Amino acid sequence: MIEPETQYPNQYGDVLAYYGRLGDILSRMTIAVAQGTKAAQAYGEGVMRYFQDFNEAFMISVGDFVGVEREKVLEEPPADTVKDYSDLLHMNLGVAEKAVASSIATVAEYHFPKFNEAYDAMLNTLLGKPGKQIDEFFTEQAELLDRVVYDYPQAIKGIRDQYGFHFDNGRYIKAGETDRFVLWQVLPTHKDVTVKKDGKPLITIPPFVLGTNILAFLPGDNKSYVHAFANRGIPTYIRVAKNIWETPAFQVMTGEDDARDTRYFCEIVKKKHGKNVTLNGYCQGGFMALCDILSGELDGLVDALITCVSPMDGTRSPGLAAFLKSLPPRFNQLAYGTKTLPNGNKVADGKLMGWVYKLRAIESEYPLVDFYRDLVMISAGGMVKGPFNKTALAIKYWLAYERTDLPLAVTRLSFDQYNIPISKDGTLPVRLFDRKLNLHRIPEKGIKWLICYGEKDDLVEKETALAPTDFIDVEVAEFPKGHLAIATSWSNPKTEFSLDKRFGKKNQRGPVLFQLEIDQPGKGEGRG
Repeated sequence: MIEPETQYPNQYGDVLAYYGRLGDILSRMTIAVAQGTKAAQAYGEGVMRYFQDFNEAFMISVGDFVGVEREKVLEEPPADTVKDYSDLLHMNLGVAEKAVASSIATVAEYHFPKFNEAYDAMLNTLLGKPGKQIDEFFTEQAELLDRVVYDYPQAIKGIRDQYGFHFDNGRYIKAGETDRFVLWQVLPTHKDVTVKKDGKPLITIPPFVLGTNILAFLPGDNKSYVHAFANRGIPTYIRVAKNIWETPAFQVMTGEDDARDTRYFCEIVKKKHGKNVTLNGYCQGGFMALCDILSGELDGLVDALITCVSPMDGTRSPGLAAFLKSLPPRFNQLAYGTKTLPNGNKVADGKLMGWVYKLRAIESEYPLVDFYRDLVMISAGGMVKGPFNKTALAIKYWLAYERTDLPLAVTRLSFDQYNIPISKDGTLPVRLFDRKLNLHRIPEKGIKWLICYGEKDDLVEKETALAPTDFIDVEVAEFPKGHLAIATSWSNPKTEFSLDKRFGKKNQRGPVLFQLEIDQPGKGEGRG
């Protein structure tokens, strides 16, 4: 008997190849289905995780709104209430429309190329063509989503050992304390640098909203705002707020308390180094430093001021000020963002404040958009197989874990300056010690002032930061990028816009160079 493979060699080989090919296709399709199911599960969990913080803030907002309106609705005329609610609904629909439109655009931009890639992979598998196969495509998607949804959050938590301040590691010296703050001296991280005891000292005032740790972003990687000063031998100090949930004196702190505590710390530092102090405020800390100086409480102690990405006239903000103006006046009040602590003290809800910032830029801050932004970053950045980018991890840590509540009286100062402009004679819309705070006091007292701002800052825009230049002569330095770049990217001395260099078309000087040169009379005067 003649065997089939001998009698019909070509046909039998074709049949074997066909069944072998069919088996390979079925195997790959089975793997693709399993990996696709795994990817879909991770995708669903990822979307829920990214919405968790946003939804939590939303529920807090609803609770605060109902609590305030429960009384206010009985006080306001019914016709006014109907109009206000109608205007609020109209504004909310506008925000929702932007969120939906941005989400659709983001999803489409990401998935349309993926559909084409999946189609090509399917054809390769079915037709036996070389190139990416369908199981490989879905395996890649599953690995990417696993990396974003499960590994990334763990890596974010793990960066804490390298991120921010660790005052117990021996690299800081406690220099003073009040009921509300602790003053720490920041020592150099570079072993070949020693602090100049007779150098001009500098006290950094961190923002209340952003927190303190952002100013010591990644010290071990030369990305730390305060260490950029300390590593040049400058006597560098930072004023650190105590835990608001455990410190009643901080919970009820006023602007006057802020000025008194700053004066106390300046007295300590001036006595130690024999020179007047430079106040160095970042974001909201810059506005508070300015107010403290203008109050007169720091006369004879402070002769220089540095403000970085600091809001000086919030009414000029194209973003946040415009958002606040879109609110019906009835709802543009701090009461809707105030919570009562167990001891009865009222504070501004930090989580809700952060949520408001997201709402005013909902197109880029909506959770679904953020989720896809991380998908793209991790995929394109080679982080599916390789290590995560430490800068991205540290920023995510800051966003996730650095929100805190704020003293209500201090929050009101910022609230007022976002709703009331600087007057024509240069007077701020707030008072300390019932004194007018006028910008002309800066040149009258011979105080040197450097304003640094981010070219693409969408949180504290250029118009907001540079408002004082309309009234007095102030040195200016423009940095590329956004709100955090000065504290992260440009704090590295190896970068083009390092804080200790001159840069740009106008040969502007960074804040570290400013501090070094004003300590040497007659050297390096520069105007932006």
